Amino acid sequence: MAITGLFLIVFLLVHMSGNMLLLKGDEGEAFNLYAKFMTTNTLIRVSSIILYSAIIAHVVWSIMLTRKNQTARPVKYAYEKASTNSSWSSRNMGILGTIILLFLVAHMRSFWYEMHWGEIGTKMYDGEEVKDLYSVVVAAFSEWWYVAIYIVSLCFLAFHLAHGFQSAFQSLGLNHKKYTPLIKTLGLLYSIIIPILFALQPIYVLLFKA
Repeated sequence: MAITGLFLIVFLLVHMSGNMLLLKGDEGEAFNLYAKFMTTNTLIRVSSIILYSAIIAHVVWSIMLTRKNQTARPVKYAYEKASTNSSWSSRNMGILGTIILLFLVAHMRSFWYEMHWGEIGTKMYDGEEVKDLYSVVVAAFSEWWYVAIYIVSLCFLAFHLAHGFQSAFQSLGLNHKKYTPLIKTLGLLYSIIIPILFALQPIYVLLFKA
């Protein structure tokens, strides 16, 4: 769980950085060329297989660990105030993960599937024909309800990251009174900054490109 979680955390940073090209204001040229590179480069395609495997493994292990914990503790401990012992996100990682997974499936259907098998137009850049994924993104983010769902899902992602970032390091044994406060601070910043930057993309499209 920790290893796959950290791998997915790194992926989010890379994915967010590439998608920021949507804000470049060049009518999608940089983004379309980036999308072509990400879908044709051999190294990236191999990395994609690792990514999909990591997602599946993360989900499967989370289910297995949940079932194991339930079996080991069939009767829940009695407690008065759970909030005094743990954060809300740590107590609801399963729910948060499920919502994020459902959003991920819908998100991949809207963009990843369309990029590979959808009937989308093309554009020419320096004599090279490239699929116009930018137009697909603009069409999707021109719908206010889709943008709303996207942003709400990012809020759930923020809560999931807030606990998952620090928890992953702790699970790997990297828990020290000298470094743990720094890891918690970095995790909190990451869980806020990454979702905000992701949210800027549909908001920009909705306000200025729709």
